[in-house]
Amino acid sequence: MGTNFHTQIGGLVSTIASSYREQSHTISQDAKDLPSRDTIIEVIHLLRELLFPGYYGKRNLVNATIEYHIGDLLISIDEKLREQIASALKHQSSFNPSPSSDADAASDAIVYEFLSQIPELRRVLATDVKAAFAGDPSAENTSEVIFSFPGIFAVSIYRLAHELYKLSVPLIPRIMTEYAHSVTGIDIHAGAIIGEHFFIDHGTGVVIGETTIIGNNVKIYQGVTLGALSTRGGQTLRGVKRHPTLEDEVTVYSGASILGGETVIGKGVVIGSNAFITRSVPNGTKVSVRNPELVFKGSLPQEFKQAFTADWVI
Repeated sequence: MGTNFHTQIGGLVSTIASSYREQSHTISQDAKDLPSRDTIIEVIHLLRELLFPGYYGKRNLVNATIEYHIGDLLISIDEKLREQIASALKHQSSFNPSPSSDADAASDAIVYEFLSQIPELRRVLATDVKAAFAGDPSAENTSEVIFSFPGIFAVSIYRLAHELYKLSVPLIPRIMTEYAHSVTGIDIHAGAIIGEHFFIDHGTGVVIGETTIIGNNVKIYQGVTLGALSTRGGQTLRGVKRHPTLEDEVTVYSGASILGGETVIGKGVVIGSNAFITRSVPNGTKVSVRNPELVFKGSLPQEFKQAFTADWVI
């Protein structure tokens, strides 16, 4: 520590403390009741081990001991998640006091209900894995899909977070999906409702808003936004359907934006790359953006032309 710093530290302490008081909303007065992001990430990895046994965590599982392994995982998840949910509930109560509520008892019930959904979550995620393998000719097998596809990583965490969201757990679902967002570049709000056989190809830059509804057998590519037309209303829009609905068997290609809570994309619709959609599209429609005029400069052959090929319109 430099000599000058000793004489200057008092002033620094005072100015930083003043900033705490001036921007009081940026400092937690009850930090002890905040959930731990690091612990929640630990829980995510334990849950993924429970969802995809043998792929993550312990290898070489055998039928004779698999129940013991599941039991150990459940005990560890229960202990960590129960504590985090209780903290989140206590923190929430500082904004919305409810003297009669017992956060510890509530977290017990929530964790049991949440873990009871694991078999159903595994069933649905198995359909997502099948959709990813069937939809991507570069995939060698389903093991590659589970191990390495960012879409499966993000969707599996979304599906876990969505169950906690439905159980009215504060903070934690958002921490979970934002962790997946930071790892994959795929931003799925825990409140979105997404059906089976869902596949995000490549994935970087995908945004799926809170009130989005997605049916079964839907496939979307990188850079797709399922968003709101406007958020200028801020908190007054809380609880309002702001994001679109995609019905079954919809495909949305890269860079497309579909906006608005009243926008419904009908069954079997195909949305081409870079389309900007703000109104409903009838079943079976194919939407494309007219090719821009390209200008080539240089010594290209006279016969050089860019042919229009778009397999998705077939």
